[in-house]
Amino acid sequence: MPSFEARSKVMPQKHSPPSRDRNPRRGSAFVEAAFVFVPLMAMIVAIFDYSLVIMTRSTLQHAVREGVRYAITYQTNGNLPSGHDASIRAVVKNNSLGFLNSVTGAENPCRICIRYYNPETLTFVTANSPGNVVEIAVENYTWNWIAPLMRSATPLTIMVRATDRMESLPGGVLPPAR
Repeated sequence: MPSFEARSKVMPQKHSPPSRDRNPRRGSAFVEAAFVFVPLMAMIVAIFDYSLVIMTRSTLQHAVREGVRYAITYQTNGNLPSGHDASIRAVVKNNSLGFLNSVTGAENPCRICIRYYNPETLTFVTANSPGNVVEIAVENYTWNWIAPLMRSATPLTIMVRATDRMESLPGGVLPPAR
């Protein structure tokens, strides 16, 4: 049996330069990583994109619900001289987390619509009289996809609406002007 000293001697090892013949699959790791990374990133972006659409739609739905809740109280904002409908639009915009701040005029197809209906015939009426049904809608809100992967690049159109019945005012008071 060799002595301890003989066993503990480190023998120098000879290293040969790397040869291409030794490992022919050397570059396949990069190709395999690309095949995994590209679909993985596409899935992450798609999940993020769809979740933003769902958040936007639920935010707009909440905004029109708050607008309806405000509409049935017949309140008006004293800072807006335009009347009841302008006050309702302001409430919807304030509850939309800024999604509707750029909605103005005819140049933008997105609009906040306020409609009143007769509850018996469901025909459109122009007055916000007690007993009528009020409908508040955000129509033609367009959402541009962040990354239009595996789908068309045309924007998604979101429409939300909420309705409720206008209750009567106490003491026979007339509702505010539209």
